[in-house]
Amino acid sequence: MGVDTILSILSLAVIALLLGAFALWRRGGRTKQVVLMLVLAAVVAGNIALWIVPDASGVAPVERAPG
Repeated sequence: MGVDTILSILSLAVIALLLGAFALWRRGGRTKQVVLMLVLAAVVAGNIALWIVPDASGVAPVERAPG
């Protein structure tokens, strides 16, 4: 499985977590679970950003990854 595929799956997971947190919040779910889902979405989005944002030399880490 390539890095691009993994980043795509993680992006879909972020979207699913955000939609799930919103749906749970609208149904009056437990606030702690909603907040944890939002925190997890933020952490995963941060990890994706670390892989795709270029460094000072203009090369993103995902471009240097093998495969």
